[in-house]
Amino acid sequence: MFGATVRGGRPVVTLTIIGLCVVSWLLQMTTGGAWTQQWAFAPAVGQAEPWRFLTAAFLHSTTPLHILFNMYALWLVGPFLEQAFGRGRFLALYLLAALGGSVGVLLLADPLSMSWLTPVVGASGAVFGLFGAIIPVLRRLGRNAGQIVVLIAINMALPFLVPNIAWQAHVGGLVVGLAIGAGYAAAPRDKQKLVGWALPAAVGVVLVALAVWKYSTVDYPAFF
Repeated sequence: MFGATVRGGRPVVTLTIIGLCVVSWLLQMTTGGAWTQQWAFAPAVGQAEPWRFLTAAFLHSTTPLHILFNMYALWLVGPFLEQAFGRGRFLALYLLAALGGSVGVLLLADPLSMSWLTPVVGASGAVFGLFGAIIPVLRRLGRNAGQIVVLIAINMALPFLVPNIAWQAHVGGLVVGLAIGAGYAAAPRDKQKLVGWALPAAVGVVLVALAVWKYSTVDYPAFF
């Protein structure tokens, strides 16, 4: 229905992402924090080192529960969406949702507060993007998306109960996931390939433009 190539076997992209996150976490545990410092995202360093917008999504806190929860959530919805959209479009969705999470942190950070300097790590923004994308898919298939909506609501409430959770990344990833998922799901059959590359490209341009705009509003001499 969504134009993906019908494939059997394992969800290669989902498993690869999980593997990269696990390897990265092990490096975090064995390098004394050096690996985390090298790749974590903070608004203060994102302009000079823009790759951190994405690499932070492959890092997690030292608490095992953080990576376990994110990888479990990815495994719950990743294979379904990978099969529905195809490997290329699924990977684009995941990476753009991860980027959207970091952009969300950037847009909602105050350059005159610690939020501008605080490192952010985790795949939560990307996972929330998958949660957002699955809603229009389920609706297109005529299935009830109520359980996913409840899951999103519960996890959106967690930052108000548990400290040190970057809810801004959740919001950014969710918005990106909803937009891309809705576009993929609504595309007419004869336009699915076009939408498959044009929509992620457009979303990427918007996210980059938002980041550039935010940095243009920051008075660095006054901050430092």
